[in-house]
Amino acid sequence: MATNRFFFRQNPQRIILQKQLHIPLAILLGLFLTGSRELALAQAPKKDYLTDAAALAKGKQLFLQNCSACHNFSQRGIGPNLGTVTANVSSQWLKTFVRNAPDVIARGDKRAKQLFDEYKQAMPSFQHLANADLDAILAYVHSQHKEPKADVGNEKLGPPLSNPVPSGVAASGLAINLEEVMTAPATAQKIPLARINKMQVMPGQSNRVFLQDMRGTLYEMIGKTLRVYMSIPAERPNFINEPGHATGLGSYAFHPDFLQNGLLYTTHTEKTNSAPADFAYADSIRVGLQWVLTEWKQTDPAAPTFSGKGRELLRVNMVTNIHGVQEITFNPLARPGTPDYGMLYIGVGDGGSTENKAYFLCKDPNRVWGKVLRIDPKGSNSKNGHYGIPADNPYAQSTDPATLKEVFCRGFRNPNRIAWTPDGTMLISDIGQTQSEELNVGMAGADYGWPEREGTFVINHRGLMDRVYALPANDSESHYTYPAVQYDHDEGNAISAGFVYIGSEAPALRGKYIFGDIVNGRVYCVESNQLKAGKQATMQELSIRVGGQPTTFQKLTNHAKTDLRFGVGLNGEFYLYTKTDGKIYKLAGCSPE
Repeated sequence: MATNRFFFRQNPQRIILQKQLHIPLAILLGLFLTGSRELALAQAPKKDYLTDAAALAKGKQLFLQNCSACHNFSQRGIGPNLGTVTANVSSQWLKTFVRNAPDVIARGDKRAKQLFDEYKQAMPSFQHLANADLDAILAYVHSQHKEPKADVGNEKLGPPLSNPVPSGVAASGLAINLEEVMTAPATAQKIPLARINKMQVMPGQSNRVFLQDMRGTLYEMIGKTLRVYMSIPAERPNFINEPGHATGLGSYAFHPDFLQNGLLYTTHTEKTNSAPADFAYADSIRVGLQWVLTEWKQTDPAAPTFSGKGRELLRVNMVTNIHGVQEITFNPLARPGTPDYGMLYIGVGDGGSTENKAYFLCKDPNRVWGKVLRIDPKGSNSKNGHYGIPADNPYAQSTDPATLKEVFCRGFRNPNRIAWTPDGTMLISDIGQTQSEELNVGMAGADYGWPEREGTFVINHRGLMDRVYALPANDSESHYTYPAVQYDHDEGNAISAGFVYIGSEAPALRGKYIFGDIVNGRVYCVESNQLKAGKQATMQELSIRVGGQPTTFQKLTNHAKTDLRFGVGLNGEFYLYTKTDGKIYKLAGCSPE
């Protein structure tokens, strides 16, 4: 999650300045791009910044490590582009703000307060940053000064849409009653305190439930405690989970026959050039990190902790550390002997390629980025011989040697979650850029439009990507498949995919697909029988009660970004949890407001 881009989205609620304010250095720099004309300072002279080759080289390295996932110098991506930042503020103000942004805000600095009011977040103090490092970063940023980029091609698209989805989300009239179950172990001293992400019940005749922390730990939930089952850092020394933004232990999936074969699958991130990649690109494009899919063989499937060996199935280079391989899963409804049984689905994001001038990586149908793959992990007819290509994949029978036969469907920015409804409908959530969030019906061979579409709108990846346009009159010729659910950033900033409720605690919710927004923590629902490709289902909002009292996840976490996630445990028990504070809640009922 992606992903700190959320700090740049407008939130309809005004968030009071908290004692702890969190934004990475990269996002801080982007904040200086905005502000009223009367607050703009004189253009900084070149002599304010180092210009020697050694400082620029060091600054570039530090920028790539800390900033490039969110920013570049020509395009707004996760955060604003930095092309004019050193021309908009003085070097002294910039350094002072970097050193201690909370203090500058608290002292009432007009620019600082304006930026906080606009973005609802600020970064923590960076007083620990060495002067030489800060000078090098700012020197490199200044060396990349560019005039604002024109919206190339917009004359053909018409005016941008100021409110892509004008209809708001109506109240459902229902309140979900939540019971706090536990707090996950803190794996950091800064927010998010616990990067708890995906919950899964071990398949087969099992009563075991698992939950992973993206910093590298897979837990088993036992009552109201979490016990360590597996540590990826202990198994893979090249494992990295910094600087966050969805890096780390991305996802995991037990083979449907795990109790018999002991096979478990994970995705995780490693340093650049840790090993040769199966999916790479031209050397002229940077590699931010690598995503690795591993098959693990548990020696004793009934054991309380993992003990065994792993083998690498595939490795993917990524332009940045965002939009990676954050989902792997098996179809839980597939039965032995059916074509989908044991086939592993893999959601591969665009890696930030689109907003970093490499949109062709995900647009090309024969490249891995921006796709959902489907493989047979027990097969061997792939190019690297480590896994199989299912014969019923949509492109498996192609005779073109360039065809990427692993592809199941394509056209995604960040296919963050994959799930199935009880009637067998496949659902793929896609976290959007700056305008639209979407939930799609997964269909073999379908193209969902990215980077030409965001939701049911045109996006101009050659120009400015912070706006969208109406579909053209001849749009049917594009043959894109559009979402079953979408909402714009009046309602939230990043979709947190969920599940169809099948539990017994809240009969009024049965048959509803329950999901929400990662950032503001609002909880939504739609009728699952309305989930049809291209026909947007009607969303409704569920209010929240904890201990019988109305509340919100922003209040519960005491933070603007809640990092809300959803999971299903034993017997259809429905869970909601927040990475920000590591709190885990169980849905204990539903009642009229």
